[in-house]
Amino acid sequence: MPKRVTPIITGEIYHVFNRGVEKRSVFLTDGDHRRFYNTLIYYQNSNVTTRYSFRVRKSLAKEAKDNQKLIEIICFCLMPNHFHLLLKQLTDGGIATFLGRLTNSYTRYFNTKHKRVGHLFQAPYKAVRVETDEQFIHVSRYIHLNPFASGITRNLKTYQWSSYQEYLGVSPSGVCRSEEVLDLFPKPRRENYHKFVMDQADYARSLELIKHQLMD
Repeated sequence: MPKRVTPIITGEIYHVFNRGVEKRSVFLTDGDHRRFYNTLIYYQNSNVTTRYSFRVRKSLAKEAKDNQKLIEIICFCLMPNHFHLLLKQLTDGGIATFLGRLTNSYTRYFNTKHKRVGHLFQAPYKAVRVETDEQFIHVSRYIHLNPFASGITRNLKTYQWSSYQEYLGVSPSGVCRSEEVLDLFPKPRRENYHKFVMDQADYARSLELIKHQLMD
């Protein structure tokens, strides 16, 4: 596996993303999305003693509460052939350990379910350090806008496989540290964040359409 050149610094925030090999789809069913989501929760903990499986699904909340974390999940979005995560590293090597466990576990599940072999994700994953508050809120907006910009949904509030519903309080699950972003907005924070995201929605979609036209 190729080695990472840029070091990941503990205490810093990173936009982490990866896509399927040959740009293939990595989420084919709602069950695939749900499996990745649950695995995302499970492997953020540092003291994981067993592989994620159906047997541990019911204990996810307890595991998250009782274990020291490798990373904090600030926001996420799952797309058909890739994923975006905004993460804060809490322990040295935390992001690398978390991403390794997450993608290896999901690949085993996906290959078994869909009767395939080999790598599922490209290597290495990409990680961009977030250095300012302005960059922070813009990256979160970019991540949450992905399904709209790509034409997967016309209403971000109904898209299940991102943290946007949690940010708006539509489906509060407590998986993400949404307050890290929301606290940078004036009250009412959720409403102002939604306006901030949607102000860029049409522009983001037009850029996506231009990109596809140029590549066709």
